[in-house]
Amino acid sequence: MRTSYWKEYELIDTSCGERLERWGNIILIRPDPQIIWDTPKKNILWNKAHARYVRSGTGGGSWTVYKKVPDVWNVAYKDMITFGVRPMGFKHTGIFPEQAVNWEFAYNKIINAGRPIKVLNMFAYTGGATLACAKAGANVCHVDASKGMVQWARDNAKLSGLEGAPVRWIVDDCVKFIKREIRRENKYDAIILDPPSYGRGPSGEIWKLEEQLFELIDLCSQVLSDKPLFVILNSYTTGLSPSVMSYLLSAVLKSKFGGNVTADEIGLPVTDTGLVLPCGSTAIFEGENQ
Repeated sequence: MRTSYWKEYELIDTSCGERLERWGNIILIRPDPQIIWDTPKKNILWNKAHARYVRSGTGGGSWTVYKKVPDVWNVAYKDMITFGVRPMGFKHTGIFPEQAVNWEFAYNKIINAGRPIKVLNMFAYTGGATLACAKAGANVCHVDASKGMVQWARDNAKLSGLEGAPVRWIVDDCVKFIKREIRRENKYDAIILDPPSYGRGPSGEIWKLEEQLFELIDLCSQVLSDKPLFVILNSYTTGLSPSVMSYLLSAVLKSKFGGNVTADEIGLPVTDTGLVLPCGSTAIFEGENQ
């Protein structure tokens, strides 16, 4: 699966472990371990980038700035979402542009549901999926363990004209939160999950995806409504192939609710080559009683 709707983001070229990208009118070069090919860098923008993230031999890295880069600048996806973008530590910018395929899916499912939809978005980062669902008219619960990321998502909501949308902004450990939702008997029609491969909760809790994903999906099954619309599971973890993710959602959700499960790689089209750069995997459960 790949998105073709971006106008203000572009993956221009890939070579020697790096991406050449356009974010609005800012050109960035960022590392990507999947880019193992050493192809000619013919595009002149390789030599005209505003900044490049350079990894350190001891771990981490830093941005080398060649031209003035704003502290924050805006990048819009269609007329759906506007993001405040900024170069962060560990190469990130606050957007994973390949996720637009999941924003589109969620938006269209909610628009066509014909009923009010409640969405739970966990590990919700800077709010791309939250705002796509809110734009479609859903009531959304946005949960992330990072206070800074939740504030960034709220800022993006304001930029997108959605500051008044029905969104609950929750700073919490996602597993602890969903367990409390089970006890409170709260239900959701759709769930979006983009868990990290490894991380820590607000109180130092260790998260290892392979060890906790089955429990997490099982917990999700307990907060889904009787007529679930969808569950989206996204992963950048190498060991979790689309087939593994599909099997997991089928074993836990399809066996309980019926419906259908699909899974695939997601990726970004590369302008200069016409090829697609793989950027993780997504598995989607769709309920049959929609």
